[in-house]
Amino acid sequence: MPPLFPPIPGTYRPSKRPRLTHGCDESVVRMTELSSSRSRLHSEPRRRPAGLSAQGAGIREKRTCTFPCLIAVLILTVLPSLAWPQALPPEQKQQDDSYTIGVNVDEVVLHATVQNRKGALVSGLSEKAFHVYEDGVLQQIQYFSHEDIPVTVGLVIDNSGSMAPKRADVIAAALAFARSSNPQDQMFVVNFNEKVSFALPDNMPFTDNVVQLEAALSRIHTTGETALYDAVAAALEHLKQGNRDKKVLIVISDGGDNASHQTMDQIRAMARRFDAIIYTVGIFDEGDGDQNPHVLEQLAKDTGGEDFLPKSLNELLPVCEQIARDIRNQYTIAYIPSNRKRDGTYRTIRVEADAKGHGRLVVRTRAGYYAPPQTQPSPPAAKVTQR
Repeated sequence: MPPLFPPIPGTYRPSKRPRLTHGCDESVVRMTELSSSRSRLHSEPRRRPAGLSAQGAGIREKRTCTFPCLIAVLILTVLPSLAWPQALPPEQKQQDDSYTIGVNVDEVVLHATVQNRKGALVSGLSEKAFHVYEDGVLQQIQYFSHEDIPVTVGLVIDNSGSMAPKRADVIAAALAFARSSNPQDQMFVVNFNEKVSFALPDNMPFTDNVVQLEAALSRIHTTGETALYDAVAAALEHLKQGNRDKKVLIVISDGGDNASHQTMDQIRAMARRFDAIIYTVGIFDEGDGDQNPHVLEQLAKDTGGEDFLPKSLNELLPVCEQIARDIRNQYTIAYIPSNRKRDGTYRTIRVEADAKGHGRLVVRTRAGYYAPPQTQPSPPAAKVTQR
């Protein structure tokens, strides 16, 4: 699971070892016995102001040596004990790095939407308002932001025969989504009936151009059956090619699956393994025996998205604009699991938020994730950056 991220605030970076600017080699004073009871310097005499006695010069020479030497000894003995212990030994530091943001996928990144009891988006919350639980255990948040970051987004559009009278409204709604999105978003289109195809040209995996997007949406005629699961699987795989930190799918369909090689259980497991948010829009006809709104609802719930069931085609365009606003107003939260076992198990996630003056808040994010298995080598982290 993009960094998957900005460095953890407060990370200690040991300073360089101080360099000594005063040495004793040039100040060594050699004393010797003279015939008289008084001591003199036998080193090469140094220049001194007129009127200063040889004895006075010797005293000054001794002080010049003594103080730098004492300072040097103190620096070499005391300073390391004060500053350097915080620097970890190589073996220990290497072990801790595997749980540092931007170093290993053991960090979990969440994109959370917060709504009040009326369903309105809530912005402006601080990190202190959030509480993250993994398998019921409170986790420590390592990274937090609330910014409109670009996303890689796939529009997965049903082109089965029953969609023919709805095509114009679907295209208008999809274009409204594109115009309401971040200008730096990477977009692609998956058209499907009983077959799945990518609508953009082969040499163009993504686009941020509305004209190209409209051409892609209009390229295939509506006919045939519905391979919904296969289309979602293909779109999830295509998201890997995107270089935006947040990945999103918007699935628009009017019926259940009747032509896929994949099964519902397989596609749900696949969606859980991908760090992608799936929004679904079901535009069902009354009396349609193929409709299966539970499928769309479950895909959205598993991944932290939302499912919509507009009552008429007139509601389709506002729904897509609402999805765009939802994506652009999410909070990004990252934590390092307290359970560091690599056992391949599924771990549930719950995020809560509370803030004065907002009443009861509902947080929507993905339901969980699979821990990496013990035998699997650690892939590079997905970093949390703003472009």
